[in-house]
Amino acid sequence: MIHLDQRDDVWIVTIDRPEKANSLTQEMLTQLAEIAERAGTAKALILTGTGKVFSAGADLEQARAGLAVSPVWERLSGALAALPCLTVAALNGTLAGGAFGMALACDLRIAVPSAKFFYPVMKLGFLPQPSDPKRMAALIGPSRAKLILMGGQKITADQALGFGLVDAIVEAQELMPYAHGLCADCLGASPEHIRGIKGLI
Repeated sequence: MIHLDQRDDVWIVTIDRPEKANSLTQEMLTQLAEIAERAGTAKALILTGTGKVFSAGADLEQARAGLAVSPVWERLSGALAALPCLTVAALNGTLAGGAFGMALACDLRIAVPSAKFFYPVMKLGFLPQPSDPKRMAALIGPSRAKLILMGGQKITADQALGFGLVDAIVEAQELMPYAHGLCADCLGASPEHIRGIKGLI
């Protein structure tokens, strides 16, 4: 359900559980974290999904059994944020709940026009993962972060672009070519150069 394709120094990680809206189980999250922890040799990493939803967050059955508060979410987002390479979240559809952490931890986020963005922790009675509100507020400001996390608002791709939550809106058929295009300059650079520029930012 998690596929890794390594080619030309680009690691493409795909969440592939479309029949369950790419909701994430403990096993899937652990796989994602393990991939992120060993992706330091890549020059770029692209994270995407199969179908019309990027990820609905935690598998509901497992969330009720404790997955919603598992430390593996922070392990995953922390590993992505620590990578020295360029990381791109190519959001093939709606992004919800705990899956936000993965996208927020990436350097760039691109989305299809039909994508929606929501994080219903207030309604569900869970706290968000500790780093997610800070990363979200750093991108879109505290008021808009509260709009999503406390006001329970579901925002559109156009709103997300206006907020600064995503960096581009791309038609579905162009999503992966666009993501690869964003990585092109990194592929022509040394790992030290990539690490150096990312470190300066």
